[in-house]
Amino acid sequence: MMKRSFVLAAAAATALSLIAGCSGGGDATAGDKKILKIAAFEGGYGREMYTELVAAYQAKNPGLDVQLQISKSLEDEISPNMKAGKFPDVVVLPQGRKAALSETLVKDKALEDLTGVLDMTVPGEQTTVRAKLADGIIGLGTNPYGDDKTYLMPMFYAPTGLVYNKALFAQHGWQVPATWDEMFALGEKAKAQGIALFTYPTAGYLDSYFYAMLANVGGTEFFNNVMTYQQGVWQTPQARQTLDITARLLGYAAKTTVGYANEQDFTKNQQSILDNKALFMPNGTWVVGEMKDAPRAKGFAWAMTPLPAVTAGGKRHLTTIIESSWIPSGAANKDAAKQFIAYLYSDEAAKIFAKSSAIQPIKGIASSVTGEIADFYKLYDDPAITALVGGFASSAPVGGVSIKTTLFDTANSIVSGDKTVEQWQAALNDASEKLRLAGK
Repeated sequence: MMKRSFVLAAAAATALSLIAGCSGGGDATAGDKKILKIAAFEGGYGREMYTELVAAYQAKNPGLDVQLQISKSLEDEISPNMKAGKFPDVVVLPQGRKAALSETLVKDKALEDLTGVLDMTVPGEQTTVRAKLADGIIGLGTNPYGDDKTYLMPMFYAPTGLVYNKALFAQHGWQVPATWDEMFALGEKAKAQGIALFTYPTAGYLDSYFYAMLANVGGTEFFNNVMTYQQGVWQTPQARQTLDITARLLGYAAKTTVGYANEQDFTKNQQSILDNKALFMPNGTWVVGEMKDAPRAKGFAWAMTPLPAVTAGGKRHLTTIIESSWIPSGAANKDAAKQFIAYLYSDEAAKIFAKSSAIQPIKGIASSVTGEIADFYKLYDDPAITALVGGFASSAPVGGVSIKTTLFDTANSIVSGDKTVEQWQAALNDASEKLRLAGK
């Protein structure tokens, strides 16, 4: 799945109207029916869940004509229309993608305020959206301006960490590393067996790695300082330690990693885990479904571990990815869009999503997870592991500056030897300072 895409469907459903491009604009009604346009990114949980969901919603709302656009290149398809003033009503699109559409609209303050949706009654139920959501799920990732207003509704949540084949560890009698010293010792053992210690699908997948790593090294206060561009934060010892450990880990990366780290070939890096050519990669629950038909080593069994602690007994954090739905400010049918988003938190919708292993941040739902990803969610039950939610705060746009690109994509240059840790640190400090000053 390219960047934790949480799939959105198409296939056949008689109640569902599919459109080739979410053209937006024009009339907001078709005949006597109001049109509700849903634009969704196709990714790794399968296509069927949204087909079923929208068909169920259509049946309950015969006065609506629900039109669904699904694409693996959604930004390319809807952006031209949006620039022309033609908007979808609801968009489901992961943040952190290279096109950065969600982030751009946040910076441009072009999203609808969805705070009121939290207090809406879930259609067909007797409770509010807010009451159903897991505690702590509304925060920096949903309220991008650091206030009490929500613009990005949390759709799915998933633990991300280092994914591996536990059967390979059992075969060699290896222990999963709890500290970085143990990790690098394992790297030498694996090298002796012709196995790389590490790979990543694309450099963008290092977001979940870095968020947890920053918190492991400096605690959540340091993590928050990095995420909010505090002055000089990338010149601190904690920042340098984070980059030094990462550079050492990248020195153990599979030689094919950088060549395959793109939207066309990223599954080849994931396949290296299935083929026992690499031990660990940063990823999330969706990878199980995404690679379900891929060949694998005999006895292969998915497993996940948080990043190692910096010192024995030290803090370990588990980055939690929150997928979002949102409404463009220019949407034609905002009220109908908000009702649809509220429905996404119904028990009916949650069951439909769960069948595809797409788990929503609804109280109590994680305990019902079964199958190969059940153990992934059980990591939340470990008192030694702290769930970590959040990402870089929104800031005023600065031309040519992307803190995510500087932090994540530079990994490719570290692996290839084209850049040094010193250059990496200096570039991060420069980007962070520019964003800090733009926020004043």
